[in-house]
This record gives sequence, C-alpha cells and structure tokens, in this order.
Amino acid sequence: MTINKIKEGIYTFRSLDWDRRLFDELIPLPNGTTYNAYYVKGSKKNVLIDTADPKKGKDLIENIRELGIKKIDYVIANHAEQDHSGTIPEILNLFPEATVICTKTGKKLLKELLLIPENKIKIMETQGEISLGDKHLKFIKTPWVHWPETMVTYLKEEKILFSCDFFGSHLAQSSPYISNKAKVYEAAKRYYAEIMMPFREIIKKNIEKVSELEIDLIAPSHGPIHQEPQFILNAYQKWVEDSVKNEVVIPCVSMHGSTRMMVDYLIDVLIKKDITVKPFNLTEVDLGELAKALVDTATIIIASPTVLKGPHPRAFYAAYLTNVLQPKAKFASIIGSYGWGGKMVNMIKETLTNLDVELLKPVVIKGQPAEEDYRMLDQLADSIYEKHKNMGLIV
Repeated sequence: MTINKIKEGIYTFRSLDWDRRLFDELIPLPNGTTYNAYYVKGSKKNVLIDTADPKKGKDLIENIRELGIKKIDYVIANHAEQDHSGTIPEILNLFPEATVICTKTGKKLLKELLLIPENKIKIMETQGEISLGDKHLKFIKTPWVHWPETMVTYLKEEKILFSCDFFGSHLAQSSPYISNKAKVYEAAKRYYAEIMMPFREIIKKNIEKVSELEIDLIAPSHGPIHQEPQFILNAYQKWVEDSVKNEVVIPCVSMHGSTRMMVDYLIDVLIKKDITVKPFNLTEVDLGELAKALVDTATIIIASPTVLKGPHPRAFYAAYLTNVLQPKAKFASIIGSYGWGGKMVNMIKETLTNLDVELLKPVVIKGQPAEEDYRMLDQLADSIYEKHKNMGLIV
C-alpha cells in the first residue's frame, strides 16, 4: 500500500492489488485494481473517507500508523460494499472515538454486513455537511451507483469530489494520477459497462447532481485520480446518452461449424455495407470486453447452435448477461443452426426481456447453410443496414 499527498493535509492510501484477476468472483480484471482510501486533516477534526478490502486492511492500518495519525473523528462510508467498507471494524477498534457517517440505507447495510454497532453510525441526509474546522465536507446521495445506499463526498475548500465507485476504474498503476488517458478511458469504460450500465437512467440524474459542483479533482475508490475532471465527466455523458454507434456486436459459439459459417458470412456482408462488426467467440472471450462493446452498439446478434432443444449454455449466458446489463441497443436478432429441432430462439427471446429493442427476423437453419440460407442472412444484413441508415448512423 502506498501513501500519496494530494494537497496539504489530504492524503490517499492506495492498496495496489496488482495480481487480482477476478472481482466479486465474476468480473475479469486484466489490469488488477486499487482500493483507495482518503485522509483529510482539518484544524479541529480528521476524517477517513472509505477504507479497503478486508484482505488489504493490514496495509491500511500500517499506512495510518506510518503517517502518524493519532485521531480519526469520522469514517465516511460512501458505499457499504466490502471492498470499501470491509476494514471499518478494524478502524473503529483503533480509533474508538470515531463515528461512521453514511446514508440511512447505508446504515442498515453496514449493520447487516459488518455488524457495526448502531451507536457508532450517524446518518447523513442529502446535502448534509460536517465541519472539520478549516475544511467542510458536503454529502450528496447518488443512489444506484451502483448500490442503493451510495453517496459521494465533496471537499468544498479544495474542490475535490471523493466519488467512490462513480467514475472509477479497475486499474493498478504506480502513479495515483492519470498517466495514460487512453488506457484509463478503456478501463473506465469497461468498469462502467460491467457495473454501472444497468443503472444508466439513474446515473444520468446523478451526473447532473455532481456537475453542479466546481470540481478540481475527482478521487474515486478504484483507479487513478482524475486531475482533469471533465475528461471522465464527458465520457460518462456519452456512455449514458441514448445515441448508439453504427456497430453490430455478435456473441457467438459453434459446435460443428455450421453457426460459425453463418457468422463469418454475415460479418463479411455487414462490413461491405460499412457497418462495424464486433464478434466475440464465447469459448474464449473476456466477458468484460463483450460488456464494453455493448455500451455503444446499435445491434446485438446472438449466434448459437441448438443443444438439447435449447441454446448452447455459453450463448444462453451471453444473452443473460446482455439482459442484466441492459445496454441501449436498438435492435437484436438471433442466428444459428439445429440438427433435429428445438426451442433455441424462444429461449433466447425470453432471456432478453429487459432490452428495449426491436427484434429483427431470426435466421435459424437445419444443418450447414445452403444457398437459400445465405440469402436469408443477406436479408438480415439488409434489414440492419436500413435500420441503421434510418437512424442516421450511415450516411
């Protein structure tokens, strides 16, 4: 864990988890991650904003001791998930005079998840503030970024937004600040896709709340600090808006080659129509990359063979993942093959109920594709082209 001075009396404690490759036993982490806690020393009161994942709690305690901190009056719990709040019990043991500040919903979760005593928690209402003497902290509720209890903390005098998961990225690096914008942009987009995208409409409102603030730094709980706040604010504005790109994402799997032949043919036809195609082989794909591609795409095509009357399990999972992430895509379809029959199309359709999409006519064939089957794929490509053109995606 490293200590970095941000400004006078303001420090970040960064737990660098270089080797972590899976988050919540679900989300791939190609670049590791960080757990960022922040210490603010006031003329009268001191505050710790968020803590660390329990497995990194020892590192946080060592950093607190290394910095010579003798008193913590408040522990701000912007988010109750354990990678942020998991070390709060140890902090309270070390500083028994400290009070935990969180939202009303956050209090309930902290009591349930970490067994924190009720008398150690103070509820902070929307737009509430506390004084540290020469510094003042303002709290803003930002529900569903990405749990119901989340809030952000704003240090008024220094114009720093401690945004917790909001505007974060799973990215371990030596510097506490952005050194490679392109790399951070891709990591932040992936983070948004995997964690935030299902709450896109609510996030729009939360962006409006923080955009009203004068911000010099955005300090998230994962990834580097944004010394150019507009960089990440503009990115989020683009990701949450309703517009889509002239793209087709194709999660696909093939058992004996028939579905793969269909996918390859469709890709070639779409490319000739100047449509960007992003295929993902579901036997090898990093699902985070698939999620990231879903952020902007106009059309999603699930390609699957039929296995025991239903879709291939990997295709079914891709459909399930797409459904829970709720991308803003406008169109969807299904292609694939079967040997003797089944309910593959209906099962995938029933899995995509959260998507507000127009379902284009599926192309499902028996065995290997013949000439008439390729013609149906041509018709699907023509339909996609017309839909994209009518939206102004193709000039």
